[in-house]
Amino acid sequence: MTRTSEEIARGLAPARPARPIVPGTRLHVMGVGGAASAGAALHAAAVGAVVTACDAGGPDPLSLVVEAAGIPVAWANGAEHIEADGSARVDRLAATKAVTSVHPDHPELEAARTHGLPLESVQQVIADAAATRGQRLIGVTGTHGKSTTSGWLLHILAAAERDPAGFVGAQLPGSITGGARGVARFGAGTEFVVEADEYAGNFDPYLPAIALLISAEWDHPDVFPDEPSVVRAFAAWIRRGRDETQPGGMATLVANVGDAGVRHVVDALADWEGRRILVNLESPEAASSAGVDAWVSRLPDRGGHRVVGRITGEDGDGTGLEIRGLRGPGDSTVDRARVGLIGRHLAIDALMAAAGAMAAGVPADATLPALATFEGVGRRFELKGDVNGVVVLDDYAHHPTAMRATFAAARLRYPGRRLWAVYEPLTFHRTAAMLDAFADVLAEADRAVVIDIWAVRDPDTSIASAAALAEATSRRSGVPAVAPGSPEATADYLAGVVEPGDVVLVMGGGRSYVAADRLVATLAQRDAERLSALGGRDRRDRRDRP
Repeated sequence: MTRTSEEIARGLAPARPARPIVPGTRLHVMGVGGAASAGAALHAAAVGAVVTACDAGGPDPLSLVVEAAGIPVAWANGAEHIEADGSARVDRLAATKAVTSVHPDHPELEAARTHGLPLESVQQVIADAAATRGQRLIGVTGTHGKSTTSGWLLHILAAAERDPAGFVGAQLPGSITGGARGVARFGAGTEFVVEADEYAGNFDPYLPAIALLISAEWDHPDVFPDEPSVVRAFAAWIRRGRDETQPGGMATLVANVGDAGVRHVVDALADWEGRRILVNLESPEAASSAGVDAWVSRLPDRGGHRVVGRITGEDGDGTGLEIRGLRGPGDSTVDRARVGLIGRHLAIDALMAAAGAMAAGVPADATLPALATFEGVGRRFELKGDVNGVVVLDDYAHHPTAMRATFAAARLRYPGRRLWAVYEPLTFHRTAAMLDAFADVLAEADRAVVIDIWAVRDPDTSIASAAALAEATSRRSGVPAVAPGSPEATADYLAGVVEPGDVVLVMGGGRSYVAADRLVATLAQRDAERLSALGGRDRRDRRDRP
């Protein structure tokens, strides 16, 4: 069932232009185990708000980052976080639509209403934090690639000594945050890079000076009934962008026009007067690249400046790129770069980050070296362990297109090895709407394992199941597919069946990382016990020798 953004955001104040956070403002943030909530808490505290937080899910990687920053975190929900002795304890309450869409009568929300407190989205808090520092927003959006591209752009800006701030919906390495891994970077420069999520208007508080659009494909079937509705949402957001440094205050769009959906968005912006930078990574299929060129030729003024990349070589350690247009209009220089991550989808992210940096005024000579030194972000093809010949990878992919791209990277990095696809579906409504597509992509692996569905914003959990997806996968191709249960149960199952040489690719947007971590720990313990037993036998053998 498709719902409107207003229904899902019930009770949240509408998005508004950002305004500075007054130092000393008492802010309570709900659900800081989520990336955006954690980012809101961290950035608000960094600009002087007095922040408290909660997460009923208990400690997890992100909520522990918030707690480590000195923000008190309660591991339960309750009205007592909002009020005490009949008076309000906070000035503002921030929540996500995961709360308002499923629990509109949540006790903390009710307490805030009782005291007339502003109830705003965590994205609004992040936008306000950027406004407090007077920074212009660079918004990175798209169905896929947001986190990696945002992190890469932050890395480039930091390497160019621009000292950016930012929020990314995945854990950034310490080389970017300047400390421990986390979702936020605190910088005093002029740019604030923000991962802009399209779900139900989450990106509405962000009015970008520069907007990066990586991809546009149907997703979130609970709010987008079809791909045209996705296209309209992206186009409307780009139109709201503002950059007072540009003529007429118009924003800049950096668009990956190698993506068909993005081309539809650009077509929908035919009357928009902002600056355009059209990016594409040439396809190995000549007809596909020619089709992009023909489409660009039909645009007014040929659509604006172009940045074009070409893959010159791939191996298990990275990707070679040639890039034209990175030095601005009128410069035909072909630059060469090495991208330290593998996979065509990550080469696209690198190209988009480079073009975004160019739009922000970073010279190409500062950008190109940073393409090679970016470490990636958490849960994006992240190696969790290589134990006794079994490789375990963790990835956030939870859409068929992203999963297929991740499979391709795994086949490239580990050629000829048996690939286990271990997938935790994210939301029942997405699983039900895309069941056939998920089954098709899982059938491309050598073995498939489906973890229990992770429910988020799901009023109806009867419409899909992990077992149904596993059955559909096996029925399509004969690939063995099972559904062992929870992430913990899945890890225990895998520990009993994987063999040296296997590659286990764990994917999902919920708690799938628990399965990856538990599997690595179990295999490591088993290996240690084996080595200990061998050592004991060797000692006995030596004692028995004459």
